[in-house]
Amino acid sequence: MPSRTYMLFRKAILTEQQAVCIYDGRPRELCPHIIGHNKSGEEVVLAWQFAGESSGKLPQWRCLRLAQVTAISLRKGAWHEGGSHRTEQTCVSAIDLDINVHVRKRR
Repeated sequence: MPSRTYMLFRKAILTEQQAVCIYDGRPRELCPHIIGHNKSGEEVVLAWQFAGESSGKLPQWRCLRLAQVTAISLRKGAWHEGGSHRTEQTCVSAIDLDINVHVRKRR
């Protein structure tokens, strides 16, 4: 059964809402794009981090292991995404939901 965090990120993708959370001890503001499991079977999400704190430059793509996410909430706001990228994502190996395939394609 998916975790509560997983279900909130999934809802964020379906409704194109921003997710605000604490990850790796830092506040993050994200737009999640792909959710599922990694090769180890962990729940993960690929998200565009547009604000908050980071060890690197922002904005940028982030792969979050959902077991390490705390204090998540969703909010309405502008949808952010990175530009085109040259490599295939490796964060989510078993994709449950991809905003570009499952949400926006239905419109």
